[in-house]
Amino acid sequence: MSQVRRRAALSNELAQQVVAAAQKAAADLGVPSTVAVVDESGHLNAFARMDGAALLTVEIAQDKAYTAAGFGMPTDQWHDFIKDDAPLSAGAPTGIRRLIVFGGGLPIVVDGEIVGGVGVSGGHWSDDIKIAKAGLGAVEAG
Repeated sequence: MSQVRRRAALSNELAQQVVAAAQKAAADLGVPSTVAVVDESGHLNAFARMDGAALLTVEIAQDKAYTAAGFGMPTDQWHDFIKDDAPLSAGAPTGIRRLIVFGGGLPIVVDGEIVGGVGVSGGHWSDDIKIAKAGLGAVEAG
């Protein structure tokens, strides 16, 4: 039926594997982190807050995953995307609810389709990116 859209989505099993791979990377780096995986619509699918991860990382990790899945681009690309556009740089961070404009959120793409997003919060955003990329390794291995 042409009036119905179908979307690919990652399974909960794969989402849990992404979380586990990211947690291992966080432990290896010595950075207690929170890892969130959302589906293609931005709804939470899998989640873990490591011992020692700050309370605020819970919301930040989920919002990073949401931003990455919702726009189909890593959160660290947002800064460059908006920095030279005065209306966008003034309005996007305060006007788009849940938007994160620093690193640690990555879209999960399978066969060219966005199937979800992973968000990591716990260390410097550069560490969060490394940990999120490690999580995506579970998708590539699966």
